[in-house]
Amino acid sequence: MSSELDDRTMVIEREIAAPVAAVWAAWSDPAALPRWWGPDGYSCRTRRIDLRPGGEWVFDMIGPDGRVWPNHHLYTRFEPETAIGYTLLRGEHGPLHADATARFEDLGDRTRVTLTMIFVSAEEYETARGFGAVELGLQTLGKLAAYVGAP
Repeated sequence: MSSELDDRTMVIEREIAAPVAAVWAAWSDPAALPRWWGPDGYSCRTRRIDLRPGGEWVFDMIGPDGRVWPNHHLYTRFEPETAIGYTLLRGEHGPLHADATARFEDLGDRTRVTLTMIFVSAEEYETARGFGAVELGLQTLGKLAAYVGAP
């Protein structure tokens, strides 16, 4: 990775004690994804969801305090049990926030999930780090693990 990307790239990784098929199903099923997505105490209110290349997910993240964060994911890549690529916008058709890729590595009865986000600028990256995006991302992957029944 170039140094220009180094200062705006965040990588969050977790091994989940479940086969890749189960983890993939939770991430690629439009009924399942909103049930676990987001940090602890957060929920999703979906307006539209179409999980495929060229599809989108328009939703609000709702915090434990009731605060609402509009989100819009534009899907660019869906490779079964391997990778999902998407662009994150701040609200429907809002400004670009980051490009993301979720990768799924089959480890037999376990799956390594690696979420990589390339923010639009180093400043956006620093803002995300400052509010705890790494920890919140790890909580989200923890909710995914719980959803698929992994300890």
